[in-house]
Amino acid sequence: MKLNYKRTILVGFAFFLIMAFWQAYDKAIPLILVDKFGMSHTLSGFIMALDNILALFMLPLFGSLSDKTNTKFGRRTPFIVCGTIVAIISFIFIPLINSIWLFMIVLLITLIAMATFRSPAVALMPDVTCKPHRSKGNAVINLMGTAGGIIVLVFGMIFKKQTEELNFFPYILATCALMLAALIIFVLTVKEKKWAEDMRIDTEKYFPDKETEEREEVGGKLTKSQLSSLILILASVALWYMGYNAVTSKYSVYAKNVLHQSYDLTLMIAQGAAIITYIPVGMIASKIGRRKTILAGVALLATAFLSASFIRSGSPTFVMYILFAVAGIGWATINVNSFPMVVELSKNSDIGKYTGFYYTASMAAQIATPILSGAVMDLAGNMYPLFPYATIFVIGSFITMLFVKHGDSKPEAPKDKLEMLAGADD
Repeated sequence: MKLNYKRTILVGFAFFLIMAFWQAYDKAIPLILVDKFGMSHTLSGFIMALDNILALFMLPLFGSLSDKTNTKFGRRTPFIVCGTIVAIISFIFIPLINSIWLFMIVLLITLIAMATFRSPAVALMPDVTCKPHRSKGNAVINLMGTAGGIIVLVFGMIFKKQTEELNFFPYILATCALMLAALIIFVLTVKEKKWAEDMRIDTEKYFPDKETEEREEVGGKLTKSQLSSLILILASVALWYMGYNAVTSKYSVYAKNVLHQSYDLTLMIAQGAAIITYIPVGMIASKIGRRKTILAGVALLATAFLSASFIRSGSPTFVMYILFAVAGIGWATINVNSFPMVVELSKNSDIGKYTGFYYTASMAAQIATPILSGAVMDLAGNMYPLFPYATIFVIGSFITMLFVKHGDSKPEAPKDKLEMLAGADD
C-alpha cells in the first residue's frame, strides 16, 4: 500500500497554521517590543526565547495529555481546535495593546495556547499513517508548514507603511484569518478517529510490527536496546540543532561583519533547496531506510558548514550560495526523517508523549546554542568560530546516529497490484 497523500495534506493544515503563526510571531513581536515599547534588544531577546522555554515543559505535557484523551472527535482534534481558537483571539489583540504589562499577559496566553496543540498537531500525522510511510508523510507535513510560512512572508511585503515599517494590525489580522481558514478546512475534512482506525487495520494487515507487539506483551516498556536508541536519536536531534540553529540565529550578523554582504538571498536559497528536497528525501528513506538517509544528510550539512568556515570577504558570492543550498538539502534530509524515527519507537497510545520528547530535545538546543555560540565568539574576539562551532556539533550528531539500532522502518514490497492501490480511498 502507498501513502494516502490527500489525507496527509489535509492533516497538514494543522501544521500549516502553526508555521503561519510562528512566521508572523517572529517578525512582528520583536518589532513591537523594540519600536513600540522601547525595549532593549537584550530584554526583547529574552522575551522571544519564552516560547522555547515554555515548550520544554508544555509540549511533552500536552503531547502526553492528548495520548490519554478520548472523544468522538479523536485524541488530537480537541486540542488543535481549542488551542487555535484561543491563540487567534489573543493574537489579534496584541497590536492594539498599549500597556506593556497587559501586552505580556496576552502574549503569554497566546504562547500557552500554541503550546497546547503543537505536539498534538504534529502527533496526528503518525496517528493516521502506517510506520513505513511516516518519512514521506512528514515530508508532506513540512511542505504544508513551509507553504503557511511563505504566505505570511508575502503578507509582510503587502502590509507595509509608506515608511517601509510593518503595519502590525492588518498583518496580524491577515495571519489570523489564514489560520482560521486552515482550521476550518481541517475540521471539515479530517476524520481523525476513522483514519486512525484505518491505519491500525492497514498496519496489522500489511506491516505487522513485532517490536510493538513484544512491548505490549511486557507492559509497553522499551527494551534496553530500544531505550538506548531513543536516547541516541534525541541526542542527535539536540546536537544537529545546536549546529544548525547557531548558524541561522547568527548568520545575519556574520554576513555583515565577516563577509560584508547581504544574507537574505543566502537563507532563501537554503530554504528553497530544502523545499524541493522534502518529497524526494521521503521516498529515498522508504527505499534505503531513515538512518542511512539521515547520515547522508548530516554528512552534507557538516561538509557545507566546514567549507563555509573558509569563506571570507572577497570570496566569490556564488560559493556561499552553493554551500547554503547543500546545507538546505542536508537539513531537509535530516528533518524529514528524524521525527518519524522517534515515534517509530512509540506505541500508538503514546505517540504524543514521544512527540514531546522530540521537541524537548530540539527546543533545549535552540535555547542553549545562541548563548553558547555567542560566548565562543566573544572569547575568540571575532565571529570566525561560527561555522567551525556548528561543524563540531553536526559531526557529533553523525557519531551518535551511527550507534542507533532502532527506529528505522522499510515498507515491504507490495505483493500485487491490488495491494498497491490499497489505502487510496478516502
